[in-house]
Amino acid sequence: MKQEYSVSIDDLGIEISTGTLAKLAGGAVTISKGETELFVAATAAPTLRPGQDFFPLTVDYREKFSAAGKFPGGYFKREGRPSEKEILTSRLCDRPLRPLFPEGFMNEVQVIGMLLATDLVNEPDVLMVNAASAALMISDIPWNGPVGCVRVGQIDGQFITNPTHEEMLDSDLDLIYVGSESKMLMIEGSAEFISEARFFEALQYGQEAIQPILAAQKKLAGMVKKEKKNFPLVKTDPAVLEFCESFAADKVKQALQSDSYSERKAATDVIITETETALTEKFGESGFDKPSISLAFEHIQEKLYRQNILDTGKRVDGRGAKDLRTISCDIGVLPRVHGSAIFNRGETQALVISTLGTSRDTQDMDGLTGGATSKSFILHYNFPPYSTGEAGRFGFTSRREMGHGALAERSLLPIIPPEDEFPYSIRIVSEVMSSNGSTSMASICGGCLSLMDAGVPIIAPVAGISAGLVTERNASGEITKHVVLTDILGAEDHFGDMDFKIAGTRDGITGFQLDLKIPGLPFDIAEEAIGQASDARRKILDIMAESMPSSRSELREHAPRIHTVQIDPDKIGALIGPGGKNIRRITEVSGAQIDIDDDNSGRVLIFANSKESMDRAIQEVDLCTGDIEVGKIYRGIVRGVKDFGAFVECLPGKEGLVHISELADFRVNKTEDICKLGDEIHVKCVGIDDKGRVRLSRRAALEEQKDAEEAKVSADS
Repeated sequence: MKQEYSVSIDDLGIEISTGTLAKLAGGAVTISKGETELFVAATAAPTLRPGQDFFPLTVDYREKFSAAGKFPGGYFKREGRPSEKEILTSRLCDRPLRPLFPEGFMNEVQVIGMLLATDLVNEPDVLMVNAASAALMISDIPWNGPVGCVRVGQIDGQFITNPTHEEMLDSDLDLIYVGSESKMLMIEGSAEFISEARFFEALQYGQEAIQPILAAQKKLAGMVKKEKKNFPLVKTDPAVLEFCESFAADKVKQALQSDSYSERKAATDVIITETETALTEKFGESGFDKPSISLAFEHIQEKLYRQNILDTGKRVDGRGAKDLRTISCDIGVLPRVHGSAIFNRGETQALVISTLGTSRDTQDMDGLTGGATSKSFILHYNFPPYSTGEAGRFGFTSRREMGHGALAERSLLPIIPPEDEFPYSIRIVSEVMSSNGSTSMASICGGCLSLMDAGVPIIAPVAGISAGLVTERNASGEITKHVVLTDILGAEDHFGDMDFKIAGTRDGITGFQLDLKIPGLPFDIAEEAIGQASDARRKILDIMAESMPSSRSELREHAPRIHTVQIDPDKIGALIGPGGKNIRRITEVSGAQIDIDDDNSGRVLIFANSKESMDRAIQEVDLCTGDIEVGKIYRGIVRGVKDFGAFVECLPGKEGLVHISELADFRVNKTEDICKLGDEIHVKCVGIDDKGRVRLSRRAALEEQKDAEEAKVSADS
């Protein structure tokens, strides 16, 4: 569509435009790559909500089925709740935008993105981040952007920018990189055991790749020339802050020395109540703004947490900057489940359960874009309110739970064995029992242990750890002093500057995610954090190995067994039978599940929960797909009676002739004297002629069975 203003990034094939759509929004742009096009609008509320003491930023991304020329499924033919892909893209966009709003800006901001068209080749999530940045840049909303976003892949050892879905199939790296002109702001993704050194090179590559995107956004903002609006910034009342510091700072400092999160919180809550009472006595009920108390205590706690670390190198729980909390692991904690583990790190605890399923248990992907249509490895993360000692809303999956689960899932996926070696669907559920920092990393460690407990032959153990950061900055915002923290507490995440999660094996990184509260991370600090996290990860792997050195050699008792049978592809129809008759019969008589690969290779998977069920299913498959062999005895069904003998079906659809002279070891006058239509009799194949005609003998089968019985009696005596 024709736009009033437009800029192109020719090297990346991206075009950003504005001026035609949504002219009443604060800022609105369209962005395109190939035939994939998105629209994003950014708008701020003109006034604050009463009692506002936080910044309500909402980022929502939606995929419309019309973008791919499709109808939505379901009765109403209308897009419903957001898909997992839409939620993860919204989170991906939210995180780098948030730290760049001015401190004290608390007017509600909405950033809404909509997929207008998709070629199903170019991934829209990276475009969403760039379009959101551009919409804020050209809007009247105060924001310290722009940011640029690229996806970095690696194919045959070479980095590639914004690979297509097809190219990503060959890539061993999926890095989403977001940065400003000189610093990184957010990263997210996974890799197949990439080294720390190569990972850092990928970050540097991403920083270079975003520069044209940043320049294009600045150029577009220069064309639009919309002035930024002066919104009132929310600041703590100086009088309230001064009173709170003099009345409560020493008490808070004392409360923060407790090792227990719940004790620190309870003590701090008491101090806040006491301070509010004292404030009321001094200023009167209407003499101060109650939200100012919350802001003042945030300021006091943040200052004390940070100052102690920067000045002494010690944290509230007594650890040094590089120290891990106490870690313990328990394996096989639940009966009947296929695999289970409890991973404890300090006050953080995750109970993780693994379940093995069949190919029918794969998850169909609900996103319109993203390449894959299904997946056989799933990880679900649950964060109930009791995990933080609180009562709250329960029974729905939050964006945070979905995002943390996705991080843990992609971190463990590289160690899952190929489906041709271990053809199970796998589901991991992490139930967070207690939370005081890095529950997603605990889910990775516990998830790995539960897989090993289930007997999954993983490629290598994986562990995860989070690195934090506390900085001191000068008036221009430059970092003058910093401390990188290993294994951060919840409060260190809240009051600190960074949450850098990295997971991997001893050989390399498999998953990562960086979130910042400061407007950019220098590369030298990022490199330090990567190295520090690497050392910690190996220590955790050592502790995990003490509890579970390797995967169990066999599956747990109640896990489904699987057996692979290779049949002639031409016999698939015989196995299925008319209208699926044969395969339904096998399932009913054996209790097993039979899956046939869709690639027409003749690979048949048999899933069963007991040896008897498995043996019966294998026998039935062999009967349906095998050939009559000379020398074998069969229990067949009489399908035809003639004067000269009987036709007996030995295998489904395969029969032979028992001549009347072979029906018994005596002279038979009439075939009906020995067998009738539909009778079951034992016969032995005594020959197959050049034309494929099968000769059977009931007499030979009876003689062989008699000899076997006599031999058994002789052996017993």
